[in-house]
Amino acid sequence: MTGDVILTFAADAPVGVAPWWVMLIPALPMLGVILCTLMAIAGVRSKLPAWVTVGCLGASFVVAVAMLLNHGEGAAVAKAWDWFHISWGDAQGQQFNAIFGFYIDRLTILWMLFVTGLATLIGLYASEYMSHDVGPGYCRFFVAFNLFVFSMACLVMGANMLMLYLGWEGVGLCSYLLIGYYYKKPSAVAAGKKAFIVNRIGDLGLALGVYLTFVHFGTIEYAELFASDKLAGYLEHASHGDFSHIPLAAQVIPMLLMVGAFGKSAQLPLYVWLPDAMEGPTPVSALIHAATMVTAGVFLIARTYPVFQVSEYALPTVAWIGGLTAFFSATIGMAQFDIKRIMAYSTVSQLGYMFAGLGVLTSVGAAAHVFTHAFFKALLFLCCGAVMHGFAGQLDLRKLSGLWRMKGWGIVSITMLVGCLNLAGFPVITSGFWSKDMIMAEAFVRPGMGPVGWLLLITAGLTAYYTFRVFFRVFVGPQEYHPGDELHDDGHGAEHFHPHAPGWAINSVLVILAVLSFVAIPLVALNHGGWVGEMIHGSTAHYEAHAEAGHHGSVWLAGFNPHAVMYYISAVVGIAGILVAYALHLRGRTSAGEAPAAEAFKNALGPVQRWAEHKWYVDELYDFLFRKPLWVLSQIFRYVDMLLVDGLVNTAGWIPSALGGRLRRGQNGVLQSYAASMAGGLALFVVVVLILASRSG
Repeated sequence: MTGDVILTFAADAPVGVAPWWVMLIPALPMLGVILCTLMAIAGVRSKLPAWVTVGCLGASFVVAVAMLLNHGEGAAVAKAWDWFHISWGDAQGQQFNAIFGFYIDRLTILWMLFVTGLATLIGLYASEYMSHDVGPGYCRFFVAFNLFVFSMACLVMGANMLMLYLGWEGVGLCSYLLIGYYYKKPSAVAAGKKAFIVNRIGDLGLALGVYLTFVHFGTIEYAELFASDKLAGYLEHASHGDFSHIPLAAQVIPMLLMVGAFGKSAQLPLYVWLPDAMEGPTPVSALIHAATMVTAGVFLIARTYPVFQVSEYALPTVAWIGGLTAFFSATIGMAQFDIKRIMAYSTVSQLGYMFAGLGVLTSVGAAAHVFTHAFFKALLFLCCGAVMHGFAGQLDLRKLSGLWRMKGWGIVSITMLVGCLNLAGFPVITSGFWSKDMIMAEAFVRPGMGPVGWLLLITAGLTAYYTFRVFFRVFVGPQEYHPGDELHDDGHGAEHFHPHAPGWAINSVLVILAVLSFVAIPLVALNHGGWVGEMIHGSTAHYEAHAEAGHHGSVWLAGFNPHAVMYYISAVVGIAGILVAYALHLRGRTSAGEAPAAEAFKNALGPVQRWAEHKWYVDELYDFLFRKPLWVLSQIFRYVDMLLVDGLVNTAGWIPSALGGRLRRGQNGVLQSYAASMAGGLALFVVVVLILASRSG
């Protein structure tokens, strides 16, 4: 980073041998894939696929807990089989080895605990949410659901970069399948394709980073890479700010990996796929696009944190992109009316916090926010899904109000409040407050990162505002509702529509997630990281930073220690955002659609509100700069192929066919015709001979 900060990474303990049973964590979801596939073939029309899924994923979570209890210090590898063993010489970089195995350290365990735990809960939620589609579609959904968890396990637990890439592409495939689950709905199909294509851009960067890692370090196995003398030498130079002795190739590797991380975790400029991904069923939004898949980019950087340290510009770039993404997406979320889409932009924004945390060297803060965000954001999405499920697909906050007082909606309203308080960072009593504060405070500590800290602090206020804008508009206020587009008109019209409250499965999951969001407080709040900090220690993401001039605040906070004052500053900012939301969207509101204060504020903003509502026209800009030029280019190539390439081939085939057709007319079986043809041919031959003879003479 800079010359006055010395970084010391955790000493690499000898890599041990992990017990064989840790391989059950990915194996059990794959068993679920096989069983749900067989049920689809057998034509099962019950909730059996859901119960099998919950059973397999629950068992996988139990094994993850056992892995936590059994694991000691350092890392261990569980090898299933030799996957690739290719040799074309004896020198370094001339032997490609990759095992199908799993690298187990505390970072792996932390991620797999919430991946398998949340997948189990969301599977239970989906058993009720998807019950309208019992049959082939139900089986298809849970096949992709299980396959996603298997792919995520390979990504997180893989012993090498090839296993990571296998899981990386696997979760991308499953994302495409689940976003486009409603394949008869054009918007869902378009969203699935958009997610797949945008992720391909990031995946190219990841692939090039993996290739260059092998070329430069001679291995893609984590155990060998992190223990290599070459990497240790680079880290020694980096710790003193001497990057001139680190080869360019080594510094390019993290920049390429960063592109992959930005694509999968929806950071600028590759964030545009995630909001559209809300076209998938809500359990998909909660599992893939809130808690697990979108944190894959954060995991990639945390796993390869030592590699990122050897580049002078990698982590500062991560910090700036994270801060800008957090702020930019928050401004869009403030102006949206679809509550699920607001939560989608919130996810993009909170992912920006996580990247900023990694960039300002608080990997503990980043991991803590990943951990807390997984619970409260899944809770928020599932609450929105319960509303959507009960009100015939209605998600417009201008058409719903006062759910708190409706019979059967008490649990949803209370748990939604818990999720909103966490996302808004309400002081002290929420886990989101503690995890975000670690990141913001560290941004003010790091030299040159003060502007990033201010971006994150302003974003905290915007987040509190748009979060409670949803809560005050939908869950409190005058009681009013209008059904969504999924209403099946039975002849009585929308005026006789009655919403159906969620059942035991949905309510149980919401309560459990709300409780877990409170349980997470001591796990992240004690001693600047708590249990999560202990999990990061000893992993590849751990470091110890010592500033030679003392660990004091930067000029951005006028000499104060940010870790001491940030709790108070962020608390004031968060509460201010909530109060503004109250003033604009609850006080004086007499119906679901009317909020006089909010309308006045909107009019005062003029065109800015319209620009934000249209997402700053980024999609239109991308369409103009990339999609349309590529479409024009593809049409040019199409006509070149059709007229030139195909034209030459077709002409070569047409000439013999035409000649044959012409000659075929003479094959009529009439002897006189054959004689005339022979005479004509003989005459033509004589003429040609005479002409040639005259020229030669």
